[in-house]
Amino acid sequence: MRRRAALAGLLLLTGCASGPSLETQGEVTESPGDSKHLTIGSAGFTESDLLATMYALLLNEAGYKTSTLTVANRELYEPALESGQIDVVAEYAATFADWLNAKTNGADAPAVGSPDLKATMSALRKLATPRGLTVLDPGRAVDQNAFAVTEEFAREHDLKTLSDLGRSGLEVRLAAGDECVQRPYCAPGLKKTYGIDITGVDPKGVGTTQAKRAVQNGQDQMVLTTTTDATLDEFGLVLLADDKDLQNADYIVPVVNRSRAGSEGVTGALDRLNEVLTTADLASMNEQVDNWRRLPEDVARTYLKDKGLLK
Repeated sequence: MRRRAALAGLLLLTGCASGPSLETQGEVTESPGDSKHLTIGSAGFTESDLLATMYALLLNEAGYKTSTLTVANRELYEPALESGQIDVVAEYAATFADWLNAKTNGADAPAVGSPDLKATMSALRKLATPRGLTVLDPGRAVDQNAFAVTEEFAREHDLKTLSDLGRSGLEVRLAAGDECVQRPYCAPGLKKTYGIDITGVDPKGVGTTQAKRAVQNGQDQMVLTTTTDATLDEFGLVLLADDKDLQNADYIVPVVNRSRAGSEGVTGALDRLNEVLTTADLASMNEQVDNWRRLPEDVARTYLKDKGLLK
């Protein structure tokens, strides 16, 4: 049976992590645990709620009792994962690798996340292991930065990929966050990797309604969003394929507290989702919650039943 846990006490306890000391870098100091009551973490946004719910339902099916704890700030929920207040959380491989790298080696440490999934996972696991965390295998679903234009613009200029846009020689004003001016995956990367003529960045945020409307009405030509954005159709927008892999490998990966949830039972239950969940599936579920106002638990349960993962 699932229940939603309260947040009370988390702020007081997250500093008391019980994972292995970083002095034993790279060593596994505890046997995998198999607690029968597990707390699933959610970061509080739609996609995270959906993933946490699916994890909980799959673990329930495998004989575990679960509760869900919502902690929107990674600075809080990651230490809670180390301490065992949270046992399982859905993360994004490259982003989490870079976050742990900065926490371990300092904010100025060179990034370890990259478009190469194998290299990213290797770096992530090396950083996670000494903290008492186990990173399970990624599936097919990826939520990474993506760029969209209007269907009309794409049709008019025969655009399907970012390479197509670069070859077109068109001037492009980009609706994105203000950090896009400097981030290598954004304006500089579009220019260097694809040869796209970015004439300016309109600081309207990543995938916001305001940013999408600016592209819809022709004020801007392209918007920075994500691969699981559920609202593109509403604005008449389509993604251009990142055919040269500019974006980092932000595949969805379950991360568990090894001493409480490192067992084969937990791994086997969560691996079942990896076998079926795609980026398109996740975008569809996001849409059902955000646009159709369905409850995450109803959407998650229906999806898992349709895939034969729940009775």
